[in-house]
Amino acid sequence: QVQLVESGGGLVQAGGSLRLSCAASGRTFSRYAMGWFRQAPGKEREFVAGISRSGYTTRYADSVKGRFTISRDNAKNTVYLQMNSLKPEDTAVYYCAADLTTWDTLGKIYDSWGQGTQVTVSS
Repeated sequence: QVQLVESGGGLVQAGGSLRLSCAASGRTFSRYAMGWFRQAPGKEREFVAGISRSGYTTRYADSVKGRFTISRDNAKNTVYLQMNSLKPEDTAVYYCAADLTTWDTLGKIYDSWGQGTQVTVSS
């Protein structure tokens, strides 16, 4: 498994932006599809965005399409989530996750998780 550490969360006003980062340990980061998930208080964890090993393929939850962008830098073992036009309903703990994939596809079963970073959007 890969070790994941998120950073970049914080408090921002509605309409603002944040960039989350997730740093991975090890030398096999490029073999993992990566994803961002979030969990708001009292709600189940939900998928936010995913990216394939090469970064060629991405997918987004409908609620964040057009506002969030997932990207990765395999040379830096890091995946990012650029969040623009933030809304109060984006408030949650954001987690990155990794899925060791055979092909350059999106992840399906994420078995490595970070500890999460809090994002709070005030109205």
